[in-house]
Amino acid sequence: MEILHSGLLQRALLEIVVLGGACGALGVWLLHLRHAYAAESLAHAMLPGLVLASLAGLPLLAGAGAGVLVSAALIALATRDTRVGSEIAVGIVVTTAFGLGALLALSPAVPVGLDKLLFGDLLGAGAADLFAAGALAALVAGALAAGHRRLTLAVFDPVSAPSLGVRPGGVELALLALLAIAVAAAVLSLGNLLLFALLVAPAAAGMRLGRSLRAQLGLAAGLGSAAGLLGLIASSELDLAAGGSIALAAVALYAVAAIARPGAPRAARRTPMEALGGSR
Repeated sequence: MEILHSGLLQRALLEIVVLGGACGALGVWLLHLRHAYAAESLAHAMLPGLVLASLAGLPLLAGAGAGVLVSAALIALATRDTRVGSEIAVGIVVTTAFGLGALLALSPAVPVGLDKLLFGDLLGAGAADLFAAGALAALVAGALAAGHRRLTLAVFDPVSAPSLGVRPGGVELALLALLAIAVAAAVLSLGNLLLFALLVAPAAAGMRLGRSLRAQLGLAAGLGSAAGLLGLIASSELDLAAGGSIALAAVALYAVAAIARPGAPRAARRTPMEALGGSR
């Protein structure tokens, strides 16, 4: 296989394995908190900020944060109109933001290569990209480990959580902030359009196969890395787009998990104490 002899493909492989593991584990909590739509919305809404930050030579994280803040403000204004529900407001704002970002990224006037924010450039991974992927993985692992108890209570017992010193709303905001950082760190390699697949599909497969939170998190991380490995191999051997191949590999792994355990119970049906005990 070419991937065994190409330094370029080996760097891409290392990066996608690390990113896949981080995204898979993060996705488990996003799905447990029913934030799949929020994850997609956040990734798309920050696209104009990412593009403008790239054009201005600013850090992508600054552009991502600005994009999220502006989108959140617009959503808040839209929902003040009683004739517009929150879901409609989110849909309008996100669609508008994503359309604006796509126009900016694909405009002939912008520098060559800015369209990679949409589709990624995994094969162009360099030392800085590998460092960013490693830093993201360490941040996600550390944050999820430190916030494990709070996240578990927010997921399994949000009613009693405040009496135990945990604010579910604050926990969810912190998780979304971590998601924003993950998107900003991974968007240049995976692309804004394909990152969502790696956040959701491995996590959904891990939740179907795992009987405890610990198992779900481990499986999701492993399946995310496996999707990156399989997708990159398919891309190399069949001469296909790397990002699309990885996204399809992630979805295929979920399909296999769904077939393997079609009626698998979710750990979310367990009590908070069982969940905490089963994930140690």
